Amino acid sequence: MKQDTLIVTAGRDPEANHGAVNPPVYHASTILFPSVAALEASQSHRTDNDTTYYGRFGTPTTFAFQNAVAEIDGGHRAIAVASGKCAILVALTAFLKSGDHLLMVDTAYGPTRALCDGFLTKFGVTTTYYDPLIGSQISNLIRSETRVIFTESPGSQTFEIQDIDAIAEVAHSRGCVVLLDNTWATSLFFRPFDHGVDVAIQAATKYIVGHSDAMLGVITTTESMFERVQRAALDFGAPPGPDDVYLGQRGLRTLSVRLDRHMKTGLAVAEWLKTQTQIARVIHPGLPNEPGHSLWLRDFRGASGLFGLVLQPTSKNALAAMLDGMELFKMGYSWGGYESLIVPTDPRKHRTATTWDPPGPTLRIHTGLEDPGDLINDLQRGLARLSSTPES
Repeated sequence: MKQDTLIVTAGRDPEANHGAVNPPVYHASTILFPSVAALEASQSHRTDNDTTYYGRFGTPTTFAFQNAVAEIDGGHRAIAVASGKCAILVALTAFLKSGDHLLMVDTAYGPTRALCDGFLTKFGVTTTYYDPLIGSQISNLIRSETRVIFTESPGSQTFEIQDIDAIAEVAHSRGCVVLLDNTWATSLFFRPFDHGVDVAIQAATKYIVGHSDAMLGVITTTESMFERVQRAALDFGAPPGPDDVYLGQRGLRTLSVRLDRHMKTGLAVAEWLKTQTQIARVIHPGLPNEPGHSLWLRDFRGASGLFGLVLQPTSKNALAAMLDGMELFKMGYSWGGYESLIVPTDPRKHRTATTWDPPGPTLRIHTGLEDPGDLINDLQRGLARLSSTPES
């Protein structure tokens, strides 16, 4: 099937659900069995993707969502967990133990970095941060104790595109596992397992849920990696609630049409911002002449609505005047919902292996599903406030 058809059909089983198109919500902790034989059989198959043994191991709601994501991702199986951060932690700890070495991209999502510097350090894992543009030269950083290379493309806040193919080729030749945070693109715009990724992670809170009303993470793996990741997920005991899984499952059905709109609106707004004198740089891998654009054209099928920009030097008062008065672009963390967001960022706080020295403040923008012209008008009024506000 084509991808748009999979989005609509994967994981559905109306005959098993009294004809309901969407698998319903199952609230369950205790599962009852009619006989000793059935009880014993359930224990031997409790990690199957369709066996309900105990609520923490999943319910039919969970299994339907996991099966759909795995099929759409092109992976072996998927595991749903309580949040995107939980998905990252489960995936990392599945392959790391005390004394191991992790190579983490320097432009990773902030909470990912916090896990490396705090949680993993406490348990004896050493982390080296690397330049996202390193490509095959990552071979120079691999040690005998290196077990995992973690990638995120584009990079958080500054949107560098990584050469995942080159990194994966080197990683596998040296016995390392490749993890990818694929939240920005989703598998609709970047097919992780076509590029050598072993484990793909998504904060389903973002584009899969799509409505800013549920917390959810999902991990998809190759066949050889699945059991280790599944065991780590069970050890953490952090399954998602069935209502959140249902919202992820429902959001999945419209992901294709929503992402297409996010992409078109994001590119239109980014192109307009490039023409504004108050803007020093628009950071969007889908724009020609941006670093990484050629890799984006080679590897990606599209772009999401999340990108960055750098302002010309300005005062804090002027920036506040711009942002405080926005009508459509609201300030709030997360992204991937139907609403447009804008927040100041400071990438210098989140990197050690690379430098970031912009002329002015950096902003992160997520373009939602509003009319692009209305969003541009909102930004135009905001930039006018920025220009007219006294320096102090």
